[in-house]
Amino acid sequence: MKWRGRRGSNNIEDRRGMGRAGGIGIVGTLVVLGVGYFFGIDVTPLVQGLDSGSQQTELSQRDDEWGQFVSVVLADTEEVWAPVLPDQAGVNYVNPKLVLFRGSVQSACGGASAAMGPFYCPGDQNVYLDTDFFDMMESRMGAGGDFAAAYVVAHEVGHHVQNLTGVLGAVNQERGRQSEADANRLSVMTELQADCYAGIWARQAQERFGSLDVGDLEEAMRAAEAVGDDVIQQSAGRTPVPDSFTHGSADQRQEWLMRGYNSGQMGQCDTFGAANL
Repeated sequence: MKWRGRRGSNNIEDRRGMGRAGGIGIVGTLVVLGVGYFFGIDVTPLVQGLDSGSQQTELSQRDDEWGQFVSVVLADTEEVWAPVLPDQAGVNYVNPKLVLFRGSVQSACGGASAAMGPFYCPGDQNVYLDTDFFDMMESRMGAGGDFAAAYVVAHEVGHHVQNLTGVLGAVNQERGRQSEADANRLSVMTELQADCYAGIWARQAQERFGSLDVGDLEEAMRAAEAVGDDVIQQSAGRTPVPDSFTHGSADQRQEWLMRGYNSGQMGQCDTFGAANL
C-alpha cells in the first residue's frame, strides 16, 4: 500500500504510552484468542480479573510506524466518506476519532481489553485499536500486510458510517428484542455491511489516491477470511455452528468486501435485505 509521505489525520488520540494493564499482555491475549476471537462492535468489558497495576511504556520505532500508518489510513477514510456519504445516503459525514491504546482501555461503551480486537463505540463515536493486533494478525492468523491492516481500520470506520445513518442504533435496539439466534443473525448482517463499506473505501482509495499495490486486495481478502466465524471456531478446535456466528463466515466476509469494492455503491451493501443471509 502506498502510504508513506502522505497526509495523516488529526483525529488520532494515542494512549499507548499511558501504560499497560499488568495482568494480560500478549500471552493473555493469545489465550483468549485460542477460545474464540470476536472482531467488531460486540464490546463486552473484559477488564475484570486484570491486574490493576500499570506502568509507563516507551513506544518503539515499530509502534511509531504503525501510528503513522493508521493516521494516513484514517485520513483516507475521511476524504472518501466526506463526499460519498452525503452523495449516496444524504447524510453528512462527521469524522470519528481513532484511539490507539495498549492492553486495555476505557470507552463510553465500557472497558475492553486488547483481546477483544479493534472496536467501534457508538457512544463516543470513537474507533479503538491496539496496534499489537496487526502483528498478531501476521504471526497468528496468517493475515499480515499493510493493506490487511488498512482493511481493519476501514471496517471499524464502516461501523461509524452505520452509526451516522442510524443503522447501528436500530440494530442494537432490535437485537435486544430477539432470540439469541436471531440477534446473532442481525449482528452478522451488521458486520458484513461494515465489510462492504470497507470495500467501498478500498475502491475509492485506489481511484482517488492510487493507494493499492499489487497484492493488496489479496491481503485484505486473507484478513477477511481469517476473521470469519467458521475459521475462528475451527482454529479453536470447535465445529463451526452457524447459529452462533456473530460476524459471518469467511466466504461471506470476503464476498461482501468485494461487493463493496466492485460496486462502490452503498446501495449494494444491503446485507439486511439479502435473501441468502
